Amino acid sequence: MDEFLLLAFLFLVAGVIAVPIASRLGLGSVLGYLIAGIAISPLLQQLHVDIVSIQHFAEFGVVMMLFLVGLELEPRMLWSMRDRLLGLGGLQVTVTAALITGISMLLGQSWSIALAIGLVLSLSSTAVVLQTLNEKGLMKSDGGQSSFSVLLFQDIAVIPMLAFIPLLALPELADLAVASTDHGGEGGHGSLSLVDRLNGWQRALVTAGAIGVVVVGGSYLTRPVFRFIAIARLRELFTAFALLLVIGIAVLMIVVGLSPALGTFLAGVVLANSEYRHELESDIDPFKGLLLGLFFITVGAAIQFDLLFSNLGAIVAMTLGMITLKAAVLYALSRIFGITGADRWLITLGLGQAGDFGFVLLSFTVENSVIPAALAQQLLLVVTLSMLLTPLLFIIYDKLIAPRFATTQV
Repeated sequence: MDEFLLLAFLFLVAGVIAVPIASRLGLGSVLGYLIAGIAISPLLQQLHVDIVSIQHFAEFGVVMMLFLVGLELEPRMLWSMRDRLLGLGGLQVTVTAALITGISMLLGQSWSIALAIGLVLSLSSTAVVLQTLNEKGLMKSDGGQSSFSVLLFQDIAVIPMLAFIPLLALPELADLAVASTDHGGEGGHGSLSLVDRLNGWQRALVTAGAIGVVVVGGSYLTRPVFRFIAIARLRELFTAFALLLVIGIAVLMIVVGLSPALGTFLAGVVLANSEYRHELESDIDPFKGLLLGLFFITVGAAIQFDLLFSNLGAIVAMTLGMITLKAAVLYALSRIFGITGADRWLITLGLGQAGDFGFVLLSFTVENSVIPAALAQQLLLVVTLSMLLTPLLFIIYDKLIAPRFATTQV
């Protein structure tokens, strides 16, 4: 109890001090949280805090965020995004993964390790990008909607990646993988999964059934439940049911081997026309904000500065090279899909980082003997540094790109 209160105090103090200062300087809340994490990192190390475990807990903020995003979308609007969801998002993941795989092979990695690296680094950060777009009021712009389409496809793509990555296992890494399982990751979901031993058609049937439960339950069951809760006239019961709804859907998705973020997003879309939509938004939003803030603080606190400084040149080069490559792919695809002006630069600069799912996938690759633990630790730094640089890229967009296109169109 005492340790929990101390950690809560440290995280809250760091966030309350750093975020207003960062916002006042025009850096945005995300960079403020990241700086707060870096600032308290030495103290957390002295206290032997398991940052990774806290990070996995805080990632639930991404699940809540996608639920709230779904509440803002009607099914008709989602259907209108299908071209960019499948086309732009699909091509971004495929082309980026292929290019990074090729470059990794040129740098001496085996094809299996290179492919795993390409898949991991093809993803972008849903948490950083959506939080920043919402803060800056850019979510409804063409660039914001296109960015969301890409991020949504990436979240969907994580599911087949988790199924495919174990096929790349290298037997000689088995002992190293066993030693690295303490880092946690998606493997924690495996203990709850009920579909691991099912064949293909059985898994498909269970998956369809789970999605059906979310759609039917969201359409027909939430309204009478809300009316029942309203009898008590207690605000906290509405909040409790909102949390129960999101957590329950997330658990259901984990049990059937799907992404909890994808499941809660679908539930949000189903409830977009509900008369209780605003109550759900107001109840979930504070928890989403706190958990995302905690997640960003843990990202900053998890930076291993000793490893970073001992491999500074290589890690910085990999980070900048990855961002440049992804930005080039996004810029080319945005031209193909007719995204113009400042919106083109918004998606180009906004999605260049690696994603929060990178933490999960890298742990998963080590556990499944795909990537050596030492290389995975370096790639974790690449993911973290790229997320740290993203708010700066948004500042470049705000200060240099957006004013230029305010009066000029491409």
